[in-house]
Amino acid sequence: MSIDTVGLVGGGQMGAGIAELAAKAGCKVIIREINAEAVEGAEKRLSGSFGKALDRGKIEQDAHDAAIANLSYTTDLADLADCDLVVEAVVESPQVKHEIFQALDEVCTKPEAIFASNTSSIPIASIAVSTKRPENVVGLHFFNPAPVMKLVEVIPSILTSDDVVDRVRTFAADRLDKEPVMAPDRSGFIVNFLLVPYLVAAIRMLGDGHATVEDIDNGMKLGCGHPMGPLTLSDMIGLDTIHHVAVAMFDEYKEQLYAPPPLLSRMVEGGLLGRKTGKGFYDY
Repeated sequence: MSIDTVGLVGGGQMGAGIAELAAKAGCKVIIREINAEAVEGAEKRLSGSFGKALDRGKIEQDAHDAAIANLSYTTDLADLADCDLVVEAVVESPQVKHEIFQALDEVCTKPEAIFASNTSSIPIASIAVSTKRPENVVGLHFFNPAPVMKLVEVIPSILTSDDVVDRVRTFAADRLDKEPVMAPDRSGFIVNFLLVPYLVAAIRMLGDGHATVEDIDNGMKLGCGHPMGPLTLSDMIGLDTIHHVAVAMFDEYKEQLYAPPPLLSRMVEGGLLGRKTGKGFYDY
């Protein structure tokens, strides 16, 4: 059973990136957003990304036009009824995700349809039980920017069928040209289990006054060979996302290294979320 029609619930930074990948791979892609304004934002995001790729010679005109033609947009979840794969890419909120997966279970007509979450921290089993077909639910965690980053985490829950795992791994590797890794169904999976404590430690170091933003970032770039410092990376990911993941991981493991430091909480409360808002640890 091939995956040829892909639905995206959410057309933000991650959702649009995943949609771009699937459209380039020749899939018909339907992006569902919450309202007309959000649809307009998703369409603008995707047309801008494809336009940049065309201008830089990373995609030929014919391939550009074909990929754009593969994209459609809607505000009605029922328009995803015939999808082979639906990827949820919305806010990192268990309640919101449960509501979406319950609704998808009602509207998606294909019994073999796969429901995937792009969650970066929430255990998949807890999402899967929102449906009447938990064996069809899997984690499919892409990294930002999705069209560029090679890795994707495939996270089966204890309820996910082997067939679903095989289908999404094959799709990620053969159609999307990604490198899938199998991740355990626990908060943070593989990458964020290691990454988030590092980012949180850098934010805690800044909040405690031990070093400046620039010195922390330069220390890790020039001393450890990282392509960017932890605070620059935090701004790129989004401080709200890091906060959500840290809270989820602390709830699961109850270890202090995962707890969001006060500075991170205050910045999120103040709307200083990084690149997406124009200000975080740096101004943009």
